[in-house]
Amino acid sequence: MNAERLLKRFLQYVQIDTTSNEANDAYPSSPGQIQLGKLLVEQLRSMGVTDVQQDDHGIVMATIPSNLARHVPVVAFNAHLDTSPETSGQSVRPQVIRNFHGNDLVLPGNATQVIRAETCPELALAVGQTIITTDGTTLLGGDDKAGVAIIMELANVLLESPHVPHGPVRLLFTCDEEIGRGVQHVDLRELNATVCYTFDGGGRDAIDHETFSADLAIVTIRGTNIHPSIAKGRMINAVRGVSDLIARLPRELAPETTDARDGFLHPYSMSGGVAEAQVGILLRDFQTARLADLAEIVRQAAEATERTLPGIRCELAIRKQYRNMAEGLSRDPRAVAFAVDAHKRLGRTPRLTIVRGGTDGSQLTEKGLPTPNLSSGQHNIHSPLEWASLDEMVCACELGLEIVRRWGEVD
Repeated sequence: MNAERLLKRFLQYVQIDTTSNEANDAYPSSPGQIQLGKLLVEQLRSMGVTDVQQDDHGIVMATIPSNLARHVPVVAFNAHLDTSPETSGQSVRPQVIRNFHGNDLVLPGNATQVIRAETCPELALAVGQTIITTDGTTLLGGDDKAGVAIIMELANVLLESPHVPHGPVRLLFTCDEEIGRGVQHVDLRELNATVCYTFDGGGRDAIDHETFSADLAIVTIRGTNIHPSIAKGRMINAVRGVSDLIARLPRELAPETTDARDGFLHPYSMSGGVAEAQVGILLRDFQTARLADLAEIVRQAAEATERTLPGIRCELAIRKQYRNMAEGLSRDPRAVAFAVDAHKRLGRTPRLTIVRGGTDGSQLTEKGLPTPNLSSGQHNIHSPLEWASLDEMVCACELGLEIVRRWGEVD
């Protein structure tokens, strides 16, 4: 692996603003995703990849041809081009820290933003590594541009290493994963893969084989606006309705109070005014059946708000997002087993983990393509305190190479 080439690409990618935009129904929802995809196409072609294209939706697919004389399964690798809208991805100024000391880091663009070892235990494990942070005013975009850079370096290595036996390798770069639309326009027949792996996880040596199941509850609250000077007995304030509803959601089901296999209800966005306001609430649980129970809690809260604030009207809509990948992965156990084996061949100890979120792999698996999620060196994602480890990204590249070898041994 060429660590400096990998770093150079990563630094280039994170400086392209690819923030997804949930308010835009187009796919992709932001122009930067098209821009980054075009750059990937150019770089892949410069490597010598001939089967590469970016479609009308901004999705990039490419093929590294097999160098085996016999037929073996097609392995795909996936990463997403967009970054989270929860923190700005505009004008990212990455900071490279070599031979990291392991102590707290005060970020140079905002001295109030400090990556602390006390709240980020992974920081101590990065002593001596090369890490990349933001300046504290934006997110970094390691979720998932670390994955993008890893796959691009893996492609480079495969093309430079004809002695490494492998079957066909498909590369898939999707858009709008952060807003739940990542594989909306992926044609699995065109991808034509037996198995896929997303590089979209934290740290190193983790294999995410379970994810949350997820729905989105959207509550629209309608009131009546009138000038506040004549509002008595006439104004019905939808903003108060939103506040009342959110206050009724159980604190013990908040993400701030849950962990491990606990599900949660997470009000994460609000908009509107006196006449109409809207709140988006994430419903998450590892057991898909429990999503209906969470939706019922929101419905009951909305009804109580209507009773408490006469004239307020609440409309609840539930939007399906993704499902736990565990059931789909069980249909082809090789997907996880070969990733475990690849770690062991490299002398590493893999960790089978669950992720309190979702990836494109959740939806790809649900559609019939088994897609576990692999580590890519991300930390503190969706935050100005985000950072990534170059050393862990190199480890991910090595793992991808070993996974390709393993699938190339299938009779």
